[in-house]
Amino acid sequence: MGNKATRAAFGETLNELVADGYDVVAVEADLSKSTTTVTFQDAHPDRFFNAGIAEANMIDVAAGLAVTGKVAFTGSFAVFATGRAYDQVRNTVCYSDLNVKLAPTHSGITVGPDGGSHQMVEDLALMRVLPGMRVLVPADYNSAKSALRLAAAIPGPFYVRLGRASVPEVYAPDFEMELGRAYVLREGSDVTLFACGVMVVEALQAAESLAAEGISAEVIDIASVKPLDAEMIVASARKTGHVVTCEEHSIIGGMGSAVAELLGETCPVPMRRVGVRDVFGTSGDPDELMAHFGLTASDIVVSARNVLA
Repeated sequence: MGNKATRAAFGETLNELVADGYDVVAVEADLSKSTTTVTFQDAHPDRFFNAGIAEANMIDVAAGLAVTGKVAFTGSFAVFATGRAYDQVRNTVCYSDLNVKLAPTHSGITVGPDGGSHQMVEDLALMRVLPGMRVLVPADYNSAKSALRLAAAIPGPFYVRLGRASVPEVYAPDFEMELGRAYVLREGSDVTLFACGVMVVEALQAAESLAAEGISAEVIDIASVKPLDAEMIVASARKTGHVVTCEEHSIIGGMGSAVAELLGETCPVPMRRVGVRDVFGTSGDPDELMAHFGLTASDIVVSARNVLA
């Protein structure tokens, strides 16, 4: 299929959900072209609502529509949907356990030239901590479509993290994501690379490089950050005895923290976290920023060597 951004799945999948009988609506904050929900707007103008540049209102409108029985999706950019509207997500959506699905795009540092003000690397931490919120981080276009379908099928709040940059295909078009399940993409015996989102491809590339050094790396996609696949994570950590987590997010509060919390209570092993290290983003091309913040396959290789040492 070639490279495709996870955000490209959004509008298309909403159209498919309506065709499949879901009573879906979409609420946007004046960014439908960027998030691709314009595709849904064109096909179903009666199901599309533009709240304007008012993200808090966007969440509350979606909540109201959910109360009437709709499956309400919201768009916008991750920095606005989770940061600017956090009070509404917490007190209106999660506190009342409403059927609202946050699926913002432009997450992480691969937003690129938009700079640090728009590069949201704290969103997983913010969403993970909310009671009742489920958190999915798809690795490619196909898994993004599946994540959106999964969110629509299960009642209650969901956060589906979508990105701006194009990423290689990891999963086949018929992939079906399951809530609370991680996916072994490569088996190994020396070290486990737990990854999510755009870092899954980097982890797979790192495993290839490590194999050339005689190091057997297991690669597991933590597509469901909350709930975690605790059984698989613990089993892999026990098998390899060494862990590296890889995420396009702050090392504080994200997927790496979730894995560390789990293993700290059940199976403590030597561990390293690859991610953004307590700093804001900066402007640049996505590839340049991945290197600048130490999120490349080469950086994962270095962390694997260090944890094995």
